Amino acid sequence: PTNRRHDRTAAPAMTWQQMEPFLVALAIGLLLGFERERSHEGTQAAGSRSFALVALLGAIAAGFGPVALVAGLAGVGVLVAVAYFRTSSADPGTTTEIAVLIAYLLGALAYTRSALAVGLAVVTTVLLVSKARIHRFAREVVSDVELEDAIKFFVVAFVVLPLLPDRDLGPYGVLNPAKLWLLVVLITGIGWLGYIGVRALGPARGLLVTGLAGGFVSASATTASMGRLSRTDVGVRAPLASALVASIGTFVQLLIVIGVVDAEVLRLLWPPVVAGAITLTGVAAFVARGGLHGATAEPPRPVSRPFAIRPALMLAALLTAALIVARWGAAQFGADGAVAAAGAAGLADAHAGALAGAGLAAKGAITADIAVLAATAALGSNLLVKCVLAFVAGGRRFGAGFVAGMALPALAYGGVLTAMRVLS
Repeated sequence: PTNRRHDRTAAPAMTWQQMEPFLVALAIGLLLGFERERSHEGTQAAGSRSFALVALLGAIAAGFGPVALVAGLAGVGVLVAVAYFRTSSADPGTTTEIAVLIAYLLGALAYTRSALAVGLAVVTTVLLVSKARIHRFAREVVSDVELEDAIKFFVVAFVVLPLLPDRDLGPYGVLNPAKLWLLVVLITGIGWLGYIGVRALGPARGLLVTGLAGGFVSASATTASMGRLSRTDVGVRAPLASALVASIGTFVQLLIVIGVVDAEVLRLLWPPVVAGAITLTGVAAFVARGGLHGATAEPPRPVSRPFAIRPALMLAALLTAALIVARWGAAQFGADGAVAAAGAAGLADAHAGALAGAGLAAKGAITADIAVLAATAALGSNLLVKCVLAFVAGGRRFGAGFVAGMALPALAYGGVLTAMRVLS
């Protein structure tokens, strides 16, 4: 009986799942503490051991419940205040004190969501390490005008957009207020990032990075944004290279979405797509090289403001009109006219038209060869829209350069596709 009572009262062994949150909290505290110690010499509010203990305290308090968590936060806050008054004469900054409070909260978060806590700890450490870069960017790169326009962009993206209804209205259900405003956000956002990229990295490098990133969001919107930027004293060459690089994203995304839907269509489509992408990469590199050679040590400040809502609204209206035409074509032709319908859909988005054709091929409604032609029609009509946007947003010189730059990739795509059809 004595042995049985001992078995009933014995505490169970702690498992790895129970220990993990506390070990993660310790690791987070040590990470933040090491950074603070390496960035400060002399007296500071807390060191690596203090950070580790505070993070562990957060995890333990979270285990006891909300009351203990709040009490622990209040206690840490008092200790941080005392430490600040003790060291403020040597270091009047408050970054370390705030980091201590963050360590406590991340330790508490690690108790229930370890992965999120680790991710936030890494982001916090990057911010702490990047002190000099952030200060230089804020003081030397970003001007008051750019900061004001950044605030406007955040209002457009994070205040207005969530308030708009997300439902289909109008003809063919294409007038979705939230989606239309999202297009405005994309156009203004890409333009703003391109402007800041020019200021931070110079015209050529900054716009290439912006174009590559923006191309995977919307190559059409990126082309329009780069066209508008080409009207500033940045010049035409760097924005043109960025617009061409953005169109590479169209080819890459096309292969991805087609591969998910139908492997046979992908087998027939990838040679011409790869040929077009490689050719476009070479053309963009040639254009960009000229922009790099022409770049100065001090990047020029564009004349226009980085945030411009009126051009974005006009371009969004143009793309919306193209979307209405696309839906009309799909409604009129249906599966029997898959190529024409895909071409109409490509006026708004190349991937939508290509995906529709691949979906019909996967269901057996059309052959894989017809699906490839449908994807080609979508790419062609989407290229036409981008050329129109290039002329509208960037003017004659930018538009002509974009058309000339896209001509060789289009010929490479068409040549390989024709050769495959002849050989088959």
